[in-house]
Amino acid sequence: TAILALVLYSLSPTFLAHGRLVTTDVGAAAGIFIATYYFVKFLNESSRQNLFIAGAVFGLAQLIKFSTVLLIPLFAILTIIWWRIKTDEHGRGAKHFDFYVSSLVLIIIIGFLLVGAVYQYHIINYPLEKQIKDMKTNLNSYPSLLVNPLIKATDNPILRPSAQYTAGFLMVFNRTSWGNTGYFMGEVSNKGWKSFFPVSYLIKEPLAFHILTLIALLFALKLGIQKIKKYKEEFITRVPNIKMIWQRHSAGILLWIKKHFPETAMLIFVAIYWLTSLSSPLNIGIRHLLPVLPFTIILVSIIIIKFLKEPYLGLKSIVIGLLIIWQFFSVNLVYPNYLSYFNELAGGPSNGYRYTVDSNLDWGQDLKRLAKWVEKNKIDKIYLDYFGGDDPAYHLKEKYLPWQGTNSETELPKSSYLAVSLTRLQLGRGKVISGLEKGGYYLWLDKYEPITKIDNSIFVYKIE
Repeated sequence: TAILALVLYSLSPTFLAHGRLVTTDVGAAAGIFIATYYFVKFLNESSRQNLFIAGAVFGLAQLIKFSTVLLIPLFAILTIIWWRIKTDEHGRGAKHFDFYVSSLVLIIIIGFLLVGAVYQYHIINYPLEKQIKDMKTNLNSYPSLLVNPLIKATDNPILRPSAQYTAGFLMVFNRTSWGNTGYFMGEVSNKGWKSFFPVSYLIKEPLAFHILTLIALLFALKLGIQKIKKYKEEFITRVPNIKMIWQRHSAGILLWIKKHFPETAMLIFVAIYWLTSLSSPLNIGIRHLLPVLPFTIILVSIIIIKFLKEPYLGLKSIVIGLLIIWQFFSVNLVYPNYLSYFNELAGGPSNGYRYTVDSNLDWGQDLKRLAKWVEKNKIDKIYLDYFGGDDPAYHLKEKYLPWQGTNSETELPKSSYLAVSLTRLQLGRGKVISGLEKGGYYLWLDKYEPITKIDNSIFVYKIE
């Protein structure tokens, strides 16, 4: 199981693309996964040492990305479930409910004490007046009833680091709530789409992995029904006076959870994170789903290994082996440009821009390659509408001419070259919804075919 999970992790184009970048997404996936592991370990072995470790790792996760705060509802749900499965049919539990609740509170307190200690270092040279001024500016969309206590807390040397952390959390929450202008399947919006993450996950993760997931789901459903039925019969034998059908079924489910608690913890987090993502208008990339991928990969690996048993072991082994080989070649055909990976359902990397852009495809990573192409083809000047954090003038030097999509095409001289990042291009081609300003400013480029494509993220046109 561990080897299969490692193989599938190593062949995830999303991890391969974002694991080498200085962003918080892969770190958040690691933090959530490790924190969940140590929390489950504490529930299994409720020692002081495990409680402290669980709290420390929880705090480290909070320091990586603000969205890891979703660990709190996860831990609360797991605490209730653990207490319930440890309580027998007569209402007797291994430990009292208040023990688990107080332990959860202590873990959270330890975590945020660590957050405060790190933020103390973060603000050590931050002038108090500047911090308060920035807080007022950055949180001006929030009611004073919320901001004023934060400002008062900033005045307190002990609470000041926590106030800074809270201000950052509120800033991110505000941005998440307002969304981000993006392109998705022919439309441009800043309100997001309910189908964005499901479709992005469907076309950005390998098709072979989706087939493995489907096999795992169907086989897990079969195994689950069999085991719940078995556990229900065991319960009836042990407690024959229970007549209510719902009690018998719930007893079977609880016994399954008791014997598969780590899997239950992973499934619950996947459910929480997916529900949160579906309600978010911040639709800019599958990277925001990275925290669920380790759990998904492990769950799939567990079931696939159970699936690889008689009957038909030989046939099953061939099918699973071919799927892994398929995934290997599908992912590595885009090496080293994993960011632009799209699976066969989308038509591959060259067709992905029709569905989604931004961090799903184009983060400005091909500016150096554009500069090499310009040099190789001895082009004197090139107009560029660039999406990314690099500096076009640095790479293209005197050959660079800035261009904005909202400019009129008549401003381009005949026989000039125009390079457009696909994020800019699709934002200017998509149908505008959600009350944004008028779009369609790049529709005039439809009459041209790009003379070259720089690794699927920049199109170059010659304007005649």
